[in-house]
Amino acid sequence: MRSSSDHSNHNVFDFFTGKRIDDARRERFIRISPELDGLEILYANDSDKHKLFSLKILCWALRENGEVVGLVPWLNNIVACPEINDPLNGKFEGYYDPGLEEIFHHAPIHKIVELESAAEYYESSADSPDAIVQEIPDTIGTHAVLSKRGSHSLTLSEVVSWRLHFDGSISGMLVDPEQVASTPVLPGDSCLFAADTCDSFRYYFQHQIANKIKSQDPEAIAAISALVDEGS
Repeated sequence: MRSSSDHSNHNVFDFFTGKRIDDARRERFIRISPELDGLEILYANDSDKHKLFSLKILCWALRENGEVVGLVPWLNNIVACPEINDPLNGKFEGYYDPGLEEIFHHAPIHKIVELESAAEYYESSADSPDAIVQEIPDTIGTHAVLSKRGSHSLTLSEVVSWRLHFDGSISGMLVDPEQVASTPVLPGDSCLFAADTCDSFRYYFQHQIANKIKSQDPEAIAAISALVDEGS
């Protein structure tokens, strides 16, 4: 029998997503697995309607409802590939295996099996929604762009790892240089802090864009500066 509280949640909708609260909870991430074979996401946007763009997939994630999706750092968050969205109407077009030159639309079966098996073996519970369930290293060269509000200066900080919390949220972890006790800095080190807890955090970028910024590429600097100004 469904309790009155369960019935109440079933009919309550999230104001921002339009989804039932109960459904949203079932979509939380409960297990993640790094992508180690170079698989990518393909997407299109309004900048060129005849061209597809690609990004390396960071990891695969199992939702509480059993769905497995690829995840990528996207703007100021980490998002499921089928749900990407941006000011230019970015739209998911599929997953891509550059080695086999194949496009597919569902998670690879070996990742599904891996995640389901791990979730069953490491079935987790926690007293706090912030409790850390997993921490995986960043394998795609993600950087965070930091910029204080009102400032035109940019700082790039490498993302060392990603932490999955019990509530399903995922945080990119950056190094606090003043807290480093030993090197190299590894996932789980006490000198790491979550990018989204930093007031100056603006966006995530993969290494190609980060390298352009580091080399003072004029187009990259102009584009990033525009984004930072919009977010200030």
